[in-house]
Amino acid sequence: MKNLLSLILLFVFLTSCSTLSRKRDQQPSTSSMTESSATEKAPKLVVGIVVDQMRYDYLSRFYDRYTDGGFKRLMNGGFNLTNNHYNYVPTYTAPGHASIYTGTSPMNHGIIGNNWYDKFQGKVIYNASDDQVSGVGSLSDDGKMSPRRMLTTTVTDQLELHTQGEAKVIGISVKDRGAILPAGHAADAAYWFEGGDKGSFISSTFYLEQLPKWAADFNASRKADDYLKAWNTLYPIETYTASGTDLNKFEKAPRGKANAVFPYDLNTLREKNDNYSLIKATPYGNTIVADFAIEAIKAENMGKDEVTDFLAVSFSSTDYIGHQYGVNSIEIEDTYLRLDKDLERLFSTLDKEVGEGNYTIFLTADHGAINNPAYLQTRRINAGYFNRSNFRDDLNKAILNKYGQEDLISNISNDQIFFNKANLIKNNINPIDLENFIAMTITDYKHIDKVFTRNALVSGTMQDGTGKLIQNGFHHKRSGDVIYVLEPAVISYSKTGSTHGSSQSYDTHVPLLFYGNGINKGSSSKRTEVIDIAPTISSLLKIGFPNGATGNPISEVLKH
Repeated sequence: MKNLLSLILLFVFLTSCSTLSRKRDQQPSTSSMTESSATEKAPKLVVGIVVDQMRYDYLSRFYDRYTDGGFKRLMNGGFNLTNNHYNYVPTYTAPGHASIYTGTSPMNHGIIGNNWYDKFQGKVIYNASDDQVSGVGSLSDDGKMSPRRMLTTTVTDQLELHTQGEAKVIGISVKDRGAILPAGHAADAAYWFEGGDKGSFISSTFYLEQLPKWAADFNASRKADDYLKAWNTLYPIETYTASGTDLNKFEKAPRGKANAVFPYDLNTLREKNDNYSLIKATPYGNTIVADFAIEAIKAENMGKDEVTDFLAVSFSSTDYIGHQYGVNSIEIEDTYLRLDKDLERLFSTLDKEVGEGNYTIFLTADHGAINNPAYLQTRRINAGYFNRSNFRDDLNKAILNKYGQEDLISNISNDQIFFNKANLIKNNINPIDLENFIAMTITDYKHIDKVFTRNALVSGTMQDGTGKLIQNGFHHKRSGDVIYVLEPAVISYSKTGSTHGSSQSYDTHVPLLFYGNGINKGSSSKRTEVIDIAPTISSLLKIGFPNGATGNPISEVLKH
């Protein structure tokens, strides 16, 4: 009997740490039943999917090659918003994820870039860095991350608040910011991929004290090793007619490979490309995220009871590949055809584990990307490159000539100019005078299209156009003193690959697809904005909007 009791206690212990805390009994509690009665048609699981650096035209450009079970399933069986845009600048990954899930712009949620200059600390900071926490599953700084710098709540936070913490919320991505910002502050867990010599998914003590057993087992299986293999095209390379030629001068090859052409022997290239980090810049980075997400759905019993759960998945390898090879590359086309199959696999898992009709999906992107300017120039399209280093030197010379003082500028980054306020005070220089002088000076600078001063952005309201986008991305405390805008198709970047961040449609126009429980079937070309996503999902779930939300529910998407 004593041995039997010991075995029972051991089983209970193992079970308790095998998953995240369920936070409720498997049988509905009284409060859970009340919630179920009030929202009996609510989905059991919401899956938010963000594809990093996905232009809207990737849906149409590769449409004929997609399977019926991936992108096409959402497009044809759900609601397709074909004119969906970002309503602010800069269009970067961290602000994009934050805006999707908070339902507002950087002016409110405060995530003004992936990195930004902190004028109070006098240094550049990372959007998710947090020295107050430690890594879980990692001893490196890669685990010292949290959403603390995001100032407003997310739709995932609101779900946790509405259900008194009974909902299970998990974020997953290869990028820390792609997992953390969507998961929000009150989530049960966020997991991201640590490259280098690790090749495993990690978290931080902001969420967990230890990895649940299923996640530790996933890492122990060394799944990442399976993906350090050859990357060749999924189909015969001559069929990739929606892209440019394989060999061209507009793509950057991995270190250790002479040309950016198929195939890529990842096992050979790993040594010179930070080992497991190389996976992130291949389609297999998306595949391993899908693997981990599927394991989370199963192991955490997501969508198995009457309280809605939320899984936020960000496929970020598309961004690494886009930056390296560009939007017109065969590498990008092959990546999306492979992602389509990963989506099909994820959706099939949802059908089996949660049940078709019991879950809701939305799919969007955190930004788009520009076609390589050097390539555009070969097609006689206006495009070019902006040299930030030369610009900084020329601006400092102009300021020195005008004021006879150096060190009036603390930082120039993200197309923002930050003043050294202490030196302005010391030299009795009016910041508005300096703003106006810089604006007048750089407006005539090559490739600068528009300039906005802090005074103009703070004291007035821009009604439309680029000014409105700049203002929506401008945070009064965190942003700079002068913001400049480059001409269309002009970037500050290498002459290979692609980038993003502008107010142009190639960066702002992204997909928005809704599918499943509570969603109408159809499409609309009416303009929508990414800040409308969180209010739409909040309305579907009948929960409060995120506390800084400025977007609106897209009523035609929802069944009433």
